[in-house]
Amino acid sequence: MLRQKYIEAKQRWAEKQRAQGAVPRVAATTGRLPPGQTLTTGFPVLDLGVKPEVPLDQWRLTIDGLVEKPVTLDWAQFNALPQVEDVSDFHCVTSWSKYDCRWSGVAFATLCELVEPMPEAHFVYFTSFDEYSTNVPMEKCLDDDVLVATRFDGQPITREHGGPARVIIPKLYAWKGAKFVKGITFLDEDKLGFWEVRGYSNGADPWKEERYA
Repeated sequence: MLRQKYIEAKQRWAEKQRAQGAVPRVAATTGRLPPGQTLTTGFPVLDLGVKPEVPLDQWRLTIDGLVEKPVTLDWAQFNALPQVEDVSDFHCVTSWSKYDCRWSGVAFATLCELVEPMPEAHFVYFTSFDEYSTNVPMEKCLDDDVLVATRFDGQPITREHGGPARVIIPKLYAWKGAKFVKGITFLDEDKLGFWEVRGYSNGADPWKEERYA
């Protein structure tokens, strides 16, 4: 019940912002801090009101769709893949940003090498243990700072922040990076995710303020 109320409130907020004329910029701004954002040193928690507890011995990541070698990885198999560390900024659509977030995990490009997406795969659809979903163009996922992260600031990502594993796509608003990730599906056509069908932008570029559809 609380989860549904939260979702409805966010949906009403998106509708209100559109009605008040919140529209994307034609051209992206420059500078490190996107327009309309305020820096924070904390790390606010925003989710669907559900924080699934996923024991590591039950965690699985399925990568399928238009790939040559679909796979389901358990926790040990996932962590046996080459690991990377990346420092990036984090931008939430609710207008806060956090600089210099240090994430560790598996680069999205490494997962692509593992499953070998077919040439017609142009979109990626992420699903989560809390029934969340989001969609991202393939080209955005192949940026060198995109990863499925398991650690933040050298420590395992907490359940509160989407652990044991979450997607990080720094150059898009943070809702595009699914917490509690469990599935990655490669598609030939775009498929709108959880917030995208509820009034949020499909592009989600912070420097263009692509907050709402």
